Amino acid sequence: MLLQNITVIGAGTMGNGIAHVFAQNGFSVTLVDVNAAQLEKAVQTISKNMDRQVAKGILSEEQKQAALANLVMETGIANGVSNARLVVEAATEHIALKLKIFAELDAAAPADAILATNTSSISITKIAAATKRPEKVIGMHFMNPVPVMKLVEIINGYATTKEVSETIVALSKQLGKIPCVVNDYPGFVANRVLMPMINEAICSLFEGVAGVEEIDTVMKLGMAHPMGPLQLADFIGLDVCLSILRVLYEGFGNPKYAPCPLLVNMVTAGKLGVKSGEGFYSYTAGSKELVVSKRFL
Repeated sequence: MLLQNITVIGAGTMGNGIAHVFAQNGFSVTLVDVNAAQLEKAVQTISKNMDRQVAKGILSEEQKQAALANLVMETGIANGVSNARLVVEAATEHIALKLKIFAELDAAAPADAILATNTSSISITKIAAATKRPEKVIGMHFMNPVPVMKLVEIINGYATTKEVSETIVALSKQLGKIPCVVNDYPGFVANRVLMPMINEAICSLFEGVAGVEEIDTVMKLGMAHPMGPLQLADFIGLDVCLSILRVLYEGFGNPKYAPCPLLVNMVTAGKLGVKSGEGFYSYTAGSKELVVSKRFL
């Protein structure tokens, strides 16, 4: 199945990264967001990230310009998906919003279009149930930052056909990614393994076992992780971590997935990590120095 026309729903961090990768690889991409200012910001981000690739010799200036020419911006779903062969939804990680979007996509997209979601934890089967084409709904979970990270977690819903799954695997390889196919259970594989580790690191801090730097240093030096779990949580977004843990806790009914009270309090207080300027570390614009938040000193 030839999938040349791609629509990406949502122009945030993940959406613009997904659009970037498709456009760079020669696909015609329509990036859809209800916020025109967010679309403009996304194009600026994509252009800036491509400049970095040019500086590193990954892209030529001509290839950058060709990739940007593959991008079209649209504020309405109906117009944005009218010619799509594949739609990749990358909206905020809220189930009600995703169900609403997929019902709209199902009504507006061509009957043979595949509908994919970049969700990191929400049930593909539940999302597919909002459509009349559950066999054509699949998870396509990219990792952040999308232009850099190789993995795409491909999640088959209960009704996803083998043909659709194989098509998305082949497409991921066309993007220079490494696809891993998994089945639809809470957290899939990536977050089912990652989030309990992050939660345990937060519990260790909460219980006074060690400080922020000590916990991250143990995991970086002892386990060869490139980034400690608390720094990684800040990078992902503490609100996102909390949301995924709640999906795991509700999905399995197992207390081992219960979010640490410290994480709940931090999100309630608006301390979300990099995006808010403070989480377990404090972040200053233009600085890459890692400074532990005063709250934990």
